[in-house]
Amino acid sequence: MTKVKICGLSTTEAVETAVSAGADYIGFVFAPSKRQVTLEQAAELAKLIPANVKKVGVFVSPSRAQLLETIEEVGLDLIQVHGQVGDGLLENLPCASIQAVQVDRNGHVPNSQADYLLFDAPVAGSGQIFDWGQLDTTGLAQPFFIAGGLNEDNVVKAIQHFTPYAVDVSSGVETDGQKDHEKIRRFIESVKHGISRTK
Repeated sequence: MTKVKICGLSTTEAVETAVSAGADYIGFVFAPSKRQVTLEQAAELAKLIPANVKKVGVFVSPSRAQLLETIEEVGLDLIQVHGQVGDGLLENLPCASIQAVQVDRNGHVPNSQADYLLFDAPVAGSGQIFDWGQLDTTGLAQPFFIAGGLNEDNVVKAIQHFTPYAVDVSSGVETDGQKDHEKIRRFIESVKHGISRTK
């Protein structure tokens, strides 16, 4: 069963909706963004998340000190890094790591020390999908997430195309820039039950 990550959550109601609907991962954005949360906000929201749902911190070109502080303060289970990933950044962290890869025309997949890869559109958080035909995931060492413009209408096709470990959504479960609780529920329902219905 493909796992689901709901990203960019910043309110009690959105976190509770995602958890109750069956999300496997909850993402908190610590990079500059309209979805950015503070350490204090994330730590409070994290208290609402049961142990079977994993807490992910999302960063852009972070320092190792920033990662370690946030992991400790929020109790993160994974960190997701976009942008520059310096030598040694992901080594011996106290939690698992996801390296985000923006898929461009050459479909290049980097060698990475991360535990997981996440494939995203050239502009993360834009709600745009990338050209799925440009990405070849055969031979990947790591399990991977598919992101970039997913929503309840196309996520089943994405799963059938890639057979990913997990799918990741943010703007695809928003209305007017805010998390839409009904869209969160429908997205998770599509992932958990959509494949069996389409076979």
